[in-house]
Amino acid sequence: MFLVFSILIVLSSFLLGLVVLIQNPKGGGLSGTFGGVGTQFMGVKQTTDILEKGTWVFAALVGILCLFSPVFLKKKEDNASRIENVKRNNAAPAATPAPAPAPAPVAPAQNP
Repeated sequence: MFLVFSILIVLSSFLLGLVVLIQNPKGGGLSGTFGGVGTQFMGVKQTTDILEKGTWVFAALVGILCLFSPVFLKKKEDNASRIENVKRNNAAPAATPAPAPAPAPVAPAQNP
């Protein structure tokens, strides 16, 4: 799932950058590159609106993906609990008492 979110975030960020770079801060932008021919087909105002809406859509998409990606990622344990788990696993096993020595054989009593 991490890979899917990463790919979507990178792709939408790339497209956002592309849409922003196409725009001209003075209002010319994509419509100005056609030498006035674009105004006959699309109109300057419509091109600017489409690019502006695209900017907002991709910016919102990047923001939403970044906010919701931690929900789907695996949670890692923090350092304190990790250290305690290592200590618990590496602790020496509890000392077991040594078995009691076997009683010495009793010599049979001699009859006088």
